[in-house]
Amino acid sequence: MIETIMKEINNETSSLCLMNEPLKKYTTYGIGGPADLMIFPKSKQDLIKVIEIINENKIQLTILGSGSNVLVSDDGIRGVVISLKNSLKQIEVADNILYAECGTMLGKIVKYAVKNDLIGLENLNGVPGTLGGALIMNAGAWGGEISENLVHVELINSKSEVKKIQKKDLNFSYRQSSFDKDDILLSAKFNLKKADKNIIKENFMEAQSGRKKSQPLNKRSAGSLFKNPKNSSAGKLLDDAGLKGFSIGDAKISEKHANFFINDGNASSSDMLMLIKKAHQEVKDRFNVNLSLEVKLLGFDEREIEGLC
Repeated sequence: MIETIMKEINNETSSLCLMNEPLKKYTTYGIGGPADLMIFPKSKQDLIKVIEIINENKIQLTILGSGSNVLVSDDGIRGVVISLKNSLKQIEVADNILYAECGTMLGKIVKYAVKNDLIGLENLNGVPGTLGGALIMNAGAWGGEISENLVHVELINSKSEVKKIQKKDLNFSYRQSSFDKDDILLSAKFNLKKADKNIIKENFMEAQSGRKKSQPLNKRSAGSLFKNPKNSSAGKLLDDAGLKGFSIGDAKISEKHANFFINDGNASSSDMLMLIKKAHQEVKDRFNVNLSLEVKLLGFDEREIEGLC
């Protein structure tokens, strides 16, 4: 089946197809086993055609953006993994409207808005990942969220239909959105405001400085591991539980910020998963708080991650 799909994609698109490709090469953790088939579409048109072929063949599909915000099992991922690494990178500004394709790194979009004297995205400076991932999880920082200035999103649904969804038809909340799990985001438009470039730059630099001071940016992590519970901080709960610096194998809880779990050498997915479970249980036992994951677990058996997702 995999070889048949690869042949069809090679014949009908310009995409690069790799069998049994190690996913640790494409994750910020540097962790992850092989994908049965990994596809790198070269354009939006390529991606739409690839999705159509995969849906017709009814094979399992996983989308990988920048590889942040995920922990991939060392057993890898069955079916097809599509990487947006080489596609969906376009950004344009017309008046106050910023258009960006969803494979673009969020940091690049933020800098593009700042360059064009547009205020509204600069607080997201330093948030890892692509625009698509940021919209799906409604990424936020320093009091701002990606959904605030959204106009609409273009996506492919499970029926391979390209749809334009207005913000009013979507629901966003803290680190959540109402996109269907099978939706693949293509592009988005944002309605921003012109502002004094010095004010925008000050906001931009403040967000950058805050991250450098509080987060282990020079270590391999997936970003914040747990969502903040209501009226509390996951990092503070983990710190108060005495977990800063705790490690299992080469998987370690950062001494700089307890909600950043890092690969401090050659951590396996089992090391990291055990560390996550340990931290989750400690906080539950000590403070009666059931932390929810912000990082997505991919390729694991449901029994391995029971109680975490």
